[in-house]
Amino acid sequence: MRLDKFINDCTSIGRSSARNEIRSGAVTVDGAVVKKPETAVEPDKTKVCYKSAELHYRQFSYYMMNKPAGYVSARTDNRSKTIIDLMPDNLREKLAPVGRLDKDTEGLIIITDDGKLTHDLISPVKHVYKKYYCELRDEINDEDMKKLETGVDIGDGDVTLPAKASYAGDSKDKIYLSICEGRFHQVKRMLYAVGNEVVYLKRESMGDLPLDSSLQKGEFRMLRDDEIQLLNKATGI
Repeated sequence: MRLDKFINDCTSIGRSSARNEIRSGAVTVDGAVVKKPETAVEPDKTKVCYKSAELHYRQFSYYMMNKPAGYVSARTDNRSKTIIDLMPDNLREKLAPVGRLDKDTEGLIIITDDGKLTHDLISPVKHVYKKYYCELRDEINDEDMKKLETGVDIGDGDVTLPAKASYAGDSKDKIYLSICEGRFHQVKRMLYAVGNEVVYLKRESMGDLPLDSSLQKGEFRMLRDDEIQLLNKATGI
């Protein structure tokens, strides 16, 4: 593998920028400065450092984003801005969101080119819970919270799978709801089924992976190895 491609695969740096960084002397290969982008490296054997930090090759790329409202969760869309539009050109071609959040929903979304992980994270069979913070039009009582947990009819013919519901603090018009399905507008439809309405919705976590609180709306970063392991663990890998 070429050195510039290795750096491109291991970071969010574009291929042309990687070549410039190599030529500037910012990259070492097995301890020696290398300034030729075409230098061949073996991903599993060669020690490559960029600005003194060792890079570890990954077959796939994984990012988390704090999705802002107003963007659709898709690679392309003819009518609306997409979350992929918020990423640099060199990442747009190969990455796709894991599942989707409604256009007006904010919070955690995973973006990757790992097709198997994507399938497992959104499959109801895997029971990967996604936790949402919901602000409601009206206060909700304990009876309706129990209905959300046991399953409600949202018009698809089958009741929703068991969920986890809890109050977010002392106020009863703010709750956390965790679901392991991804039906169209599911959280909003579940609250509608118990006579309420969601006025604000944010995804807080997926499995045991929480949204990085330091990410501002529209910002993203690569996942660490331990965070990727949390996602794999959630799917049973």
